[in-house]
Amino acid sequence: MCTSIYQVTLDRTHLLARTMDWPVLAVSPLFLPRHFKWASVYHHRVYENKYALVGGGSLSASRADLSDGVNEYGLMAQKLTFDNGARLVDEPNPAKVQLAAYEFVLYLLGNFKSVADLVDHLAEIELMSDVHNDIKFGKSEMHFALADSTGRVVVVEPTRQPMRVIENPLGVVTNSPDYDRQLRQMEKYVDFTPAFRAGQVPLNTPRVTTGRLSGKANPPGYYSPSARFVRAAYLRERADVPTDKLAGVTSEFHLLDSVTVPQNRRHQPTYSVYRSVTVAESREYYFQSYHRGDTTKLQLTDEMLAWTRPKVYHLPDRLTVREIK
Repeated sequence: MCTSIYQVTLDRTHLLARTMDWPVLAVSPLFLPRHFKWASVYHHRVYENKYALVGGGSLSASRADLSDGVNEYGLMAQKLTFDNGARLVDEPNPAKVQLAAYEFVLYLLGNFKSVADLVDHLAEIELMSDVHNDIKFGKSEMHFALADSTGRVVVVEPTRQPMRVIENPLGVVTNSPDYDRQLRQMEKYVDFTPAFRAGQVPLNTPRVTTGRLSGKANPPGYYSPSARFVRAAYLRERADVPTDKLAGVTSEFHLLDSVTVPQNRRHQPTYSVYRSVTVAESREYYFQSYHRGDTTKLQLTDEMLAWTRPKVYHLPDRLTVREIK
């Protein structure tokens, strides 16, 4: 599950939002410092991050996990489940950075400054199966949404090696089918601009459809990955382009409302256990857990760049209400 929505505001603020659809909430806002060391579950190789970051994840003595976040250079990333045949590598190769799929976001936010920086080094990284590993972590099928302050937004799909990079000016990602098929489905609901069809959308273009909806179908209301993709993209294109950061954060959470999966244990185990919005320029991470209701902001300040210890901000997942009299 999960849905990712990117927006750029009129003043060129870049935001990347997401729902996390999962059976339980296992993520808290956290800070990881420069030079943070962690051991991969794959062959226990130890990595040392170059850059500080804030995001959503968990931390223990035995493992670090990061679902989404933003680093000190404004690179933003998210991991989403991917039901389209990820091709994981079986054979160890000490010349490569070899990771479990769920560790990719932690590695890239800790070691790259921008989307272009990652793309330049992507061939050095492989996502691994557990065939030759002492810990069986299963087949972690994931793909990844990335954006930065240049306005470049991409999807990284491990459907081949090196991994595939897809430019994504539409700014929406869900889980399946693959991104190309999702775009073809969108033709029933919107008309894309000639620049989008030609793959020539300039960076920081806020809309990639014409706005003409005559004769087009209405988006579906259910919660399958395809339906969420259509609904999120359709409403993103129809909503006002936000003017600035605060308007952008507000807009992102309202767009996430349209794809937030309610808790219904009789129907399915997963629901939107949290939603988040990251902001590239201000290095901010906004977090909403399902039951809590309010919004928590964690900002990576210049002062925090000198911190040497990681910090996890544990928030009770229960309704928080401000009373007035």
